Amino acid sequence: MIDLLVTHYNYLAVVVLVGIGLYGITGSPNLVKKIIGLNVFQVGIFLFFVTSGYVEGAAPPLLGRSPGPYASPLPHVLILTAIVVGVSLTAVALALVVRIYEAYGTLDEDAIEEVRTRD
Repeated sequence: MIDLLVTHYNYLAVVVLVGIGLYGITGSPNLVKKIIGLNVFQVGIFLFFVTSGYVEGAAPPLLGRSPGPYASPLPHVLILTAIVVGVSLTAVALALVVRIYEAYGTLDEDAIEEVRTRD
């Protein structure tokens, strides 16, 4: 078991990041903390994809460079796209949080729900 953890520590990091992210999303009523948790969760998923695309001793798939095994660039390209989408999502979420704070005066989702039920 210890050998498995030592040789596959990257998967352990994925589990830890996803767990911290899920806790951040579900454990706090603060909207900014939920966004931070979402980003940590997202980084865990990115790490999983990059880790799964890694091939020991592989070279980039450039023709005429090396005869050895090639690593697929697809996971890395997908993660680059996902990073851009993630940054955009975070920017939109933070803009919405600013708007919510201006409207309700708080970032606590329970307080916001209470104000909405009174109105």
